[in-house]
Amino acid sequence: MEKLIKACVSILPKPLQDIYYKYEEKWLYVLFGGLTTVISIITKLIAFKAIPGEPKWESTFGVTFSWICAVTFAFFTNKKYVFKNETNTKKEFWTVFFSFYGARLATYFMEEAMFVILCDIMGINKTFITIISQFVIFIANYILSKIFVFRKKDGEAKQNG
Repeated sequence: MEKLIKACVSILPKPLQDIYYKYEEKWLYVLFGGLTTVISIITKLIAFKAIPGEPKWESTFGVTFSWICAVTFAFFTNKKYVFKNETNTKKEFWTVFFSFYGARLATYFMEEAMFVILCDIMGINKTFITIISQFVIFIANYILSKIFVFRKKDGEAKQNG
């Protein structure tokens, strides 16, 4: 994947390459965040279609199912490509893993609240809320990942910054 990204960047004019490398983390977050969002939307809409009769718990199931799929994809892509987080022990890995899922759990509850209030109570279209909620969650997830999950250790910040 890294080779593919570098190959794509290499065909850009030099000024655009410079911009890419200056903001590489943010560009990669947008790329993989966009893919995560697509996974979330598709899996949520599949869940909505798979449950006949639109029971009251349909929104909760759809959000939960899509959350599991999207967060699993996001964890591995964010860890490897976006924040380039290396863990040397199982304990380090699981600490980052649970921190990531914990941060995403916070935004899950934010999204669930949006669906309960806007869809279930106010009756706003689920597809519309699915799209709007993704933008809110996208920004919140970046902030939480950057500040709490994949923060640079003191030595790394001084070496890289």
